[in-house]
Amino acid sequence: MQRSKECVAMLLAGGQGSRLYALTNNIAKPAVPFGAKYRIIDFPLSNCINSGIDTVGVLTQYQPLVLNEYIGNGQPWDLDRNFGGVHVLSPYQKKSKSAWYEGTANAIYQNLNFIKMYNPEYVLILSGDHIYKMDYSKMLRAHIENNADCTIAAIEVPLKEASRFGILNTNPDGSIYEFEEKPKQPKSTLASMGVYIFTAEKMYKYLELDDDDPNSSKDFGKNVLPAMLNAGERMFAYRFEGYWKDVGTISSLWEANMDLLGEQPTFDVADSAWKIHSRNPLAPPEYLGDAAVVTNSMIALGCEIYGTVENSVLSSNVIIEEGATVKDSVIMSGTIVKKGAEVNYSIIDEDVVVNSGARIGEDKSTAKGIAVLGRKISVGENAKVAAGSIIDKNIMEGEEA
Repeated sequence: MQRSKECVAMLLAGGQGSRLYALTNNIAKPAVPFGAKYRIIDFPLSNCINSGIDTVGVLTQYQPLVLNEYIGNGQPWDLDRNFGGVHVLSPYQKKSKSAWYEGTANAIYQNLNFIKMYNPEYVLILSGDHIYKMDYSKMLRAHIENNADCTIAAIEVPLKEASRFGILNTNPDGSIYEFEEKPKQPKSTLASMGVYIFTAEKMYKYLELDDDDPNSSKDFGKNVLPAMLNAGERMFAYRFEGYWKDVGTISSLWEANMDLLGEQPTFDVADSAWKIHSRNPLAPPEYLGDAAVVTNSMIALGCEIYGTVENSVLSSNVIIEEGATVKDSVIMSGTIVKKGAEVNYSIIDEDVVVNSGARIGEDKSTAKGIAVLGRKISVGENAKVAAGSIIDKNIMEGEEA
Protein backbone atom coordinates (compact mmCIF):
# COMPACT_ATOMS: atom_id res chain seq x y z
CA MET A 1 0.00 0.00 0.00
CA GLN A 2 1.33 3.43 -0.94
CA ARG A 3 2.14 5.63 2.03
CA SER A 4 0.27 8.91 1.88
CA LYS A 5 -0.26 12.29 3.50
CA GLU A 6 -3.68 13.83 4.01
CA CYS A 7 -2.46 17.25 2.87
CA VAL A 8 0.68 18.45 1.08
CA ALA A 9 1.60 22.16 1.04
CA MET A 10 3.17 23.87 -1.97
CA LEU A 11 4.81 27.19 -1.17
CA LEU A 12 5.35 29.57 -4.10
CA ALA A 13 8.68 31.26 -3.29
CA GLY A 14 10.15 32.11 -6.68
CA GLY A 15 9.01 35.71 -7.00
CA GLN A 16 11.42 38.44 -8.00
CA GLY A 17 9.82 41.06 -5.78
CA SER A 18 10.45 43.92 -8.21
CA ARG A 19 8.46 46.38 -6.05
CA LEU A 20 11.09 45.95 -3.32
CA TYR A 21 13.67 47.32 -5.74
CA ALA A 22 17.23 47.22 -4.33
CA LEU A 23 16.25 44.83 -1.52
CA THR A 24 15.67 42.00 -4.03
CA ASN A 25 18.50 42.61 -6.49
CA ASN A 26 20.28 39.49 -5.25
CA ILE A 27 17.71 37.43 -3.36
CA ALA A 28 14.14 36.19 -3.82
CA LYS A 29 11.44 38.13 -2.00
CA PRO A 30 10.65 35.35 0.53
CA ALA A 31 14.31 35.45 1.64
CA VAL A 32 14.20 39.15 2.58
CA PRO A 33 15.05 39.63 6.29
CA PHE A 34 12.19 40.66 8.54
CA GLY A 35 11.60 41.46 12.19
CA ALA A 36 15.22 41.38 13.42
CA LYS A 37 15.65 37.58 13.40
CA TYR A 38 13.38 36.22 10.67
CA ARG A 39 13.03 36.01 6.91
CA ILE A 40 9.63 36.39 5.26
CA ILE A 41 9.42 32.68 4.41
CA ASP A 42 9.59 31.77 8.11
CA PHE A 43 5.92 32.66 8.50
CA PRO A 44 4.27 30.23 6.04
CA LEU A 45 6.76 27.52 7.01
CA SER A 46 5.97 27.99 10.70
CA ASN A 47 2.25 28.08 9.95
CA CYS A 48 2.57 24.71 8.22
CA ILE A 49 4.28 22.87 11.06
CA ASN A 50 2.07 24.57 13.69
CA SER A 51 -0.96 23.40 11.68
CA GLY A 52 0.25 19.79 11.56
CA ILE A 53 1.28 19.89 7.89
CA ASP A 54 4.73 18.33 7.66
CA THR A 55 5.21 17.96 3.90
CA VAL A 56 6.07 21.17 2.09
CA GLY A 57 7.40 21.78 -1.40
CA VAL A 58 9.10 25.18 -1.74
CA LEU A 59 9.08 26.33 -5.37
CA THR A 60 12.03 28.60 -6.13
CA GLN A 61 13.14 30.32 -9.32
CA TYR A 62 14.51 33.87 -9.04
CA GLN A 63 17.88 34.20 -7.24
CA PRO A 64 17.37 31.03 -5.16
CA LEU A 65 20.83 30.68 -3.56
CA VAL A 66 20.16 32.47 -0.26
CA LEU A 67 16.73 30.85 0.10
CA ASN A 68 18.06 27.36 -0.62
CA GLU A 69 20.86 27.74 1.91
CA TYR A 70 18.51 29.19 4.51
CA ILE A 71 15.95 26.40 4.27
CA GLY A 72 18.58 23.64 4.23
CA ASN A 73 17.16 20.39 5.57
CA GLY A 74 14.25 22.15 7.30
CA GLN A 75 15.45 21.40 10.83
CA PRO A 76 14.61 24.84 12.36
CA TRP A 77 10.94 24.32 11.44
CA ASP A 78 10.88 20.62 12.43
CA LEU A 79 10.58 19.76 8.75
CA ASP A 80 13.55 17.39 8.51
CA ARG A 81 11.46 14.24 8.06
CA ASN A 82 12.25 10.84 6.56
CA PHE A 83 8.86 10.81 4.85
CA GLY A 84 7.71 14.30 4.01
CA GLY A 85 9.53 17.33 5.36
CA VAL A 86 10.56 20.34 3.29
CA HIS A 87 11.86 20.06 -0.28
CA VAL A 88 13.21 22.89 -2.42
CA LEU A 89 11.86 22.51 -5.96
CA SER A 90 13.48 24.43 -8.83
CA PRO A 91 12.56 24.37 -12.52
CA TYR A 92 14.31 21.48 -14.27
CA GLN A 93 15.02 20.26 -17.77
CA LYS A 94 12.85 17.49 -19.19
CA LYS A 95 13.42 15.37 -22.29
CA SER A 96 10.58 16.81 -24.35
CA LYS A 97 10.05 20.24 -22.84
CA SER A 98 12.00 22.61 -20.63
CA ALA A 99 10.88 26.00 -19.33
CA TRP A 100 10.92 28.39 -16.42
CA TYR A 101 7.75 28.50 -14.37
CA GLU A 102 5.33 30.50 -16.52
CA GLY A 103 2.91 31.40 -13.73
CA THR A 104 1.66 30.20 -10.37
CA ALA A 105 -0.46 27.42 -11.86
CA ASN A 106 2.31 26.27 -14.18
CA ALA A 107 4.75 26.12 -11.28
CA ILE A 108 2.46 23.67 -9.48
CA TYR A 109 1.76 21.75 -12.70
CA GLN A 110 5.48 21.21 -13.27
CA ASN A 111 5.73 19.64 -9.81
CA LEU A 112 2.72 17.32 -9.88
CA ASN A 113 5.04 14.31 -9.69
CA PHE A 114 6.33 15.58 -6.33
CA ILE A 115 2.79 16.00 -5.01
CA LYS A 116 1.66 12.58 -6.26
CA MET A 117 4.58 10.91 -4.44
CA TYR A 118 2.58 11.48 -1.25
CA ASN A 119 -0.84 10.59 -2.69
CA PRO A 120 -2.59 13.42 -0.78
CA GLU A 121 -6.33 13.95 -0.60
CA TYR A 122 -5.82 17.70 -0.43
CA VAL A 123 -3.23 20.24 -1.60
CA LEU A 124 -2.56 23.55 0.14
CA ILE A 125 -1.15 26.34 -2.06
CA LEU A 126 0.69 29.17 -0.28
CA SER A 127 2.46 32.40 -1.15
CA GLY A 128 5.93 32.96 0.26
CA ASP A 129 5.70 36.72 0.75
CA HIS A 130 3.00 37.30 3.40
CA ILE A 131 3.35 37.99 7.13
CA TYR A 132 0.64 36.30 9.20
CA LYS A 133 -0.17 33.49 11.64
CA MET A 134 -2.84 31.08 10.42
CA ASP A 135 -4.00 27.61 11.42
CA TYR A 136 -4.37 25.87 8.09
CA SER A 137 -5.91 22.82 9.81
CA LYS A 138 -9.05 24.88 10.58
CA MET A 139 -9.28 25.88 6.95
CA LEU A 140 -8.85 22.25 5.91
CA ARG A 141 -11.69 21.18 8.25
CA ALA A 142 -13.94 23.83 6.70
CA HIS A 143 -13.00 22.58 3.23
CA ILE A 144 -13.93 19.01 4.16
CA GLU A 145 -17.18 19.99 5.92
CA ASN A 146 -18.29 21.99 2.86
CA ASN A 147 -17.43 19.09 0.56
CA ALA A 148 -15.55 21.75 -1.40
CA ASP A 149 -13.43 21.37 -4.50
CA CYS A 150 -11.53 24.55 -3.71
CA THR A 151 -11.42 26.79 -0.64
CA ILE A 152 -9.87 30.26 -0.79
CA ALA A 153 -8.69 32.06 2.34
CA ALA A 154 -10.05 35.60 2.33
CA ILE A 155 -9.80 38.74 4.42
CA GLU A 156 -11.72 42.01 4.47
CA VAL A 157 -9.68 44.93 3.11
CA PRO A 158 -10.41 48.67 2.88
CA LEU A 159 -12.45 49.59 -0.19
CA LYS A 160 -9.68 51.88 -1.48
CA GLU A 161 -7.28 48.89 -1.55
CA ALA A 162 -9.67 46.27 -2.93
CA SER A 163 -8.66 46.80 -6.56
CA ARG A 164 -5.17 45.47 -5.72
CA PHE A 165 -6.54 42.00 -4.92
CA GLY A 166 -8.59 39.17 -6.29
CA ILE A 167 -12.07 39.86 -4.90
CA LEU A 168 -14.53 37.12 -3.89
CA ASN A 169 -18.29 37.62 -4.10
CA THR A 170 -20.06 35.06 -1.96
CA ASN A 171 -23.46 33.71 -0.98
CA PRO A 172 -24.60 33.67 2.69
CA ASP A 173 -23.22 30.12 3.12
CA GLY A 174 -19.75 31.26 2.01
CA SER A 175 -19.93 29.68 -1.43
CA ILE A 176 -18.32 31.78 -4.16
CA TYR A 177 -20.45 32.87 -7.11
CA GLU A 178 -17.97 35.31 -8.66
CA PHE A 179 -14.23 35.88 -8.66
CA GLU A 180 -12.87 39.26 -9.84
CA GLU A 181 -9.13 39.57 -10.43
CA LYS A 182 -8.07 43.10 -9.38
CA PRO A 183 -11.34 44.80 -10.40
CA LYS A 184 -11.40 48.58 -10.96
CA GLN A 185 -14.83 48.76 -9.30
CA PRO A 186 -15.00 45.89 -6.79
CA LYS A 187 -18.39 44.59 -5.71
CA SER A 188 -17.13 43.59 -2.27
CA THR A 189 -14.07 43.99 -0.05
CA LEU A 190 -13.46 40.28 0.57
CA ALA A 191 -9.96 39.75 -0.83
CA SER A 192 -8.19 36.53 -1.67
CA MET A 193 -5.08 35.97 0.47
CA GLY A 194 -3.43 33.73 -2.13
CA VAL A 195 -3.98 30.71 0.14
CA TYR A 196 -5.91 27.86 -1.50
CA ILE A 197 -6.91 24.33 -0.54
CA PHE A 198 -7.83 22.02 -3.40
CA THR A 199 -9.21 18.53 -3.39
CA ALA A 200 -6.25 16.93 -5.11
CA GLU A 201 -7.98 15.16 -8.01
CA LYS A 202 -9.86 18.33 -8.96
CA MET A 203 -6.65 20.35 -8.93
CA TYR A 204 -4.88 17.83 -11.17
CA LYS A 205 -7.75 18.01 -13.66
CA TYR A 206 -7.82 21.80 -13.95
CA LEU A 207 -4.05 22.20 -14.04
CA GLU A 208 -3.90 19.76 -16.95
CA LEU A 209 -6.68 21.63 -18.76
CA ASP A 210 -4.88 24.91 -18.12
CA ASP A 211 -1.59 23.56 -19.44
CA ASP A 212 -3.33 22.51 -22.66
CA ASP A 213 -4.75 26.02 -23.19
CA PRO A 214 -2.34 28.03 -25.39
CA ASN A 215 -4.10 31.27 -24.46
CA SER A 216 -3.77 30.82 -20.69
CA SER A 217 -1.33 32.90 -18.64
CA LYS A 218 -0.94 29.84 -16.37
CA ASP A 219 -2.10 31.69 -13.26
CA PHE A 220 -4.43 30.52 -10.49
CA GLY A 221 -6.22 33.84 -10.05
CA LYS A 222 -6.57 34.69 -13.73
CA ASN A 223 -7.22 31.24 -15.19
CA VAL A 224 -7.63 28.19 -12.95
CA LEU A 225 -10.01 29.58 -10.34
CA PRO A 226 -12.35 31.23 -12.92
CA ALA A 227 -12.34 28.00 -14.94
CA MET A 228 -13.41 25.99 -11.90
CA LEU A 229 -16.11 28.52 -11.05
CA ASN A 230 -17.45 28.57 -14.61
CA ALA A 231 -17.60 24.77 -14.57
CA GLY A 232 -19.81 24.81 -11.47
CA GLU A 233 -17.29 23.34 -9.03
CA ARG A 234 -17.94 23.78 -5.30
CA MET A 235 -15.85 26.77 -4.22
CA PHE A 236 -15.94 28.42 -0.81
CA ALA A 237 -14.34 31.38 0.94
CA TYR A 238 -12.68 30.82 4.31
CA ARG A 239 -12.75 34.08 6.24
CA PHE A 240 -9.58 34.98 8.15
CA GLU A 241 -9.76 37.69 10.79
CA GLY A 242 -6.20 37.91 12.11
CA TYR A 243 -3.22 40.01 11.08
CA TRP A 244 -2.16 39.60 7.45
CA LYS A 245 0.22 41.76 5.45
CA ASP A 246 1.43 41.43 1.88
CA VAL A 247 4.99 42.79 2.20
CA GLY A 248 5.57 43.20 -1.50
CA THR A 249 6.29 46.94 -1.37
CA ILE A 250 8.78 49.12 0.48
CA SER A 251 6.06 50.82 2.52
CA SER A 252 4.29 47.59 3.49
CA LEU A 253 7.58 45.96 4.52
CA TRP A 254 8.44 48.95 6.71
CA GLU A 255 4.93 49.02 8.21
CA ALA A 256 4.98 45.31 9.01
CA ASN A 257 8.29 45.69 10.84
CA MET A 258 6.91 48.61 12.84
CA ASP A 259 3.83 46.52 13.71
CA LEU A 260 6.13 44.33 15.84
CA LEU A 261 7.01 47.17 18.23
CA GLY A 262 5.34 48.44 21.38
CA GLU A 263 4.14 46.90 24.62
CA GLN A 264 1.06 45.59 22.80
CA PRO A 265 2.27 45.12 19.23
CA THR A 266 -0.15 44.91 16.34
CA PHE A 267 1.52 41.64 15.37
CA ASP A 268 3.04 39.59 18.20
CA VAL A 269 5.93 37.31 17.22
CA ALA A 270 6.52 36.43 20.89
CA ASP A 271 3.30 34.41 21.15
CA SER A 272 4.35 31.10 22.74
CA ALA A 273 1.13 29.46 21.56
CA TRP A 274 2.10 29.96 17.91
CA LYS A 275 5.87 30.06 17.59
CA ILE A 276 7.54 31.50 14.53
CA HIS A 277 10.61 29.39 13.86
CA SER A 278 13.74 30.59 12.08
CA ARG A 279 17.34 29.66 11.37
CA ASN A 280 19.17 31.76 13.93
CA PRO A 281 22.64 33.16 13.21
CA LEU A 282 25.65 32.12 15.25
CA ALA A 283 26.21 35.32 17.19
CA PRO A 284 26.96 36.45 20.75
CA PRO A 285 24.36 38.27 22.87
CA GLU A 286 23.64 41.89 21.97
CA TYR A 287 25.72 44.53 23.77
CA LEU A 288 24.71 48.03 24.88
CA GLY A 289 27.52 50.48 25.67
CA ASP A 290 27.54 53.04 28.48
CA ALA A 291 26.25 55.82 26.22
CA ALA A 292 23.67 53.69 24.42
CA VAL A 293 20.04 54.83 24.36
CA VAL A 294 17.49 52.31 23.05
CA THR A 295 13.73 52.93 23.09
CA ASN A 296 10.85 50.90 21.63
CA SER A 297 13.10 48.79 19.41
CA MET A 298 13.91 45.18 18.53
CA ILE A 299 17.60 44.31 18.76
CA ALA A 300 18.84 40.91 17.54
CA LEU A 301 21.80 38.79 18.63
CA GLY A 302 25.28 40.09 17.90
CA CYS A 303 24.32 43.78 17.80
CA GLU A 304 26.57 46.37 19.43
CA ILE A 305 24.81 49.60 20.34
CA TYR A 306 26.86 52.59 21.49
CA GLY A 307 24.64 55.34 20.07
CA THR A 308 20.88 56.03 19.95
CA VAL A 309 18.23 53.71 18.53
CA GLU A 310 14.56 54.71 18.58
CA ASN A 311 11.49 52.93 17.22
CA SER A 312 13.58 50.65 15.02
CA VAL A 313 14.22 47.01 14.15
CA LEU A 314 17.83 45.80 14.00
CA SER A 315 18.84 42.38 12.67
CA SER A 316 21.88 40.43 13.89
CA ASN A 317 25.44 41.82 14.06
CA VAL A 318 24.50 45.45 13.45
CA ILE A 319 26.86 48.04 14.96
CA ILE A 320 25.65 51.53 15.91
CA GLU A 321 28.69 53.56 16.96
CA GLU A 322 28.73 56.23 19.67
CA GLY A 323 27.13 59.47 18.50
CA ALA A 324 25.20 57.73 15.71
CA THR A 325 21.39 57.93 15.64
CA VAL A 326 18.87 55.52 14.14
CA LYS A 327 15.15 56.38 14.20
CA ASP A 328 12.06 54.79 12.65
CA SER A 329 14.19 52.42 10.61
CA VAL A 330 14.81 48.81 9.67
CA ILE A 331 18.49 47.82 9.68
CA MET A 332 19.46 44.38 8.36
CA SER A 333 22.31 42.09 9.39
CA GLY A 334 25.95 43.14 9.38
CA THR A 335 25.37 46.85 8.76
CA ILE A 336 27.54 49.46 10.48
CA VAL A 337 26.37 52.99 11.24
CA LYS A 338 29.48 54.96 12.19
CA LYS A 339 30.06 57.81 14.61
CA GLY A 340 27.94 60.88 14.01
CA ALA A 341 25.86 59.36 11.21
CA GLU A 342 22.06 59.73 11.20
CA VAL A 343 19.52 57.26 9.81
CA ASN A 344 15.86 58.31 9.71
CA TYR A 345 12.78 56.58 8.28
CA SER A 346 14.84 54.13 6.23
CA ILE A 347 15.37 50.50 5.30
CA ILE A 348 19.02 49.50 5.08
CA ASP A 349 19.92 46.10 3.65
CA GLU A 350 22.63 43.68 4.83
CA ASP A 351 26.35 44.52 5.15
CA VAL A 352 26.03 48.26 4.44
CA VAL A 353 28.52 50.79 5.84
CA VAL A 354 27.17 54.24 6.67
CA ASN A 355 30.26 56.32 7.34
CA SER A 356 30.74 59.14 9.82
CA GLY A 357 28.57 62.20 9.36
CA ALA A 358 26.38 60.67 6.66
CA ARG A 359 22.65 61.46 6.64
CA ILE A 360 20.18 58.83 5.44
CA GLY A 361 16.53 59.82 5.00
CA GLU A 362 14.58 62.48 6.85
CA ASP A 363 12.46 62.68 9.97
CA LYS A 364 9.31 60.61 9.51
CA SER A 365 7.06 63.60 10.20
CA THR A 366 8.41 65.53 7.20
CA ALA A 367 9.78 62.84 4.87
CA LYS A 368 8.07 62.22 1.51
CA GLY A 369 9.13 58.58 1.44
CA ILE A 370 11.26 55.82 2.92
CA ALA A 371 14.96 55.88 2.02
CA VAL A 372 16.35 52.50 0.94
CA LEU A 373 19.96 51.32 0.71
CA GLY A 374 20.72 48.06 -1.10
CA ARG A 375 23.01 45.26 0.01
CA LYS A 376 26.77 45.66 0.54
CA ILE A 377 27.09 49.32 -0.39
CA SER A 378 29.08 52.07 1.29
CA VAL A 379 27.89 55.59 2.03
CA GLY A 380 30.81 58.01 2.24
CA GLU A 381 31.51 60.43 5.06
CA ASN A 382 29.12 63.39 5.19
CA ALA A 383 27.14 62.03 2.22
CA LYS A 384 23.39 62.56 2.11
CA VAL A 385 20.60 60.24 0.91
CA ALA A 386 17.31 62.04 0.42
CA ALA A 387 13.98 60.75 1.72
CA GLY A 388 12.37 58.32 -0.71
CA SER A 389 15.64 57.56 -2.56
CA ILE A 390 16.41 53.96 -3.47
CA ILE A 391 20.16 53.40 -3.77
CA ASP A 392 21.95 50.27 -4.99
CA LYS A 393 25.50 51.58 -5.52
CA ASN A 394 28.22 53.20 -3.43
CA ILE A 395 27.89 56.89 -2.57
CA MET A 396 31.08 58.94 -2.41
CA GLU A 397 32.17 61.26 0.38
CA GLY A 398 30.04 64.40 0.51
CA GLU A 399 27.81 63.22 -2.37
CA GLU A 400 24.05 63.82 -2.34
CA ALA A 401 21.74 61.11 -3.70
